[in-house]
Amino acid sequence: MYFDSPGRANTEKTIELAKKRAEELGIDEIVVASTHGDTGLLAVEAFPGAKVAVVTYHCGFNVPFETVMKPEVRETLQRRGAAVVQATHALSGLERSIAKKHGGMYPVLLMADVLRLFGHGTKVCVEVSIMAADAGVLSGKEVVAIGGTGRGADTALVIKPANQSDLFDMRIREIICKPRTF
Repeated sequence: MYFDSPGRANTEKTIELAKKRAEELGIDEIVVASTHGDTGLLAVEAFPGAKVAVVTYHCGFNVPFETVMKPEVRETLQRRGAAVVQATHALSGLERSIAKKHGGMYPVLLMADVLRLFGHGTKVCVEVSIMAADAGVLSGKEVVAIGGTGRGADTALVIKPANQSDLFDMRIREIICKPRTF
């Protein structure tokens, strides 16, 4: 499925398509990017019985020493069975800090930009899969990864995940949906 434009308006359809494909393939692990928790809550509801990992920004992303996802939302997600991963972006991390201060291009930031050639959500799906793998909440089996452009979700991929240290063992098996323009 290719959406005419990116963004939040595609969230429900993205989750619906992701669920359908996960069922067809027998995939029971879902990784979803969710800054504030809204998309994570939708995914938890849509995938009952699945292992859902909700990945959010690291502490200090917007304001030093503050989390973006409210603690009560995190608790709700965990009560509903989701693993909540709060971690540094796998495809920027310290390199973004160095680039901000010193300029220049760095390999991981370059990789992120190459993934964005397929759309921002594609980069996000790859990144949150790495972050969830590194947090120890994935088994190593294929996952359906859900991400987006800004708020909400507009991209879903079938991914064979990998840890950061084995990034090039990761495989993007299928594109379930993504925006055609971005």
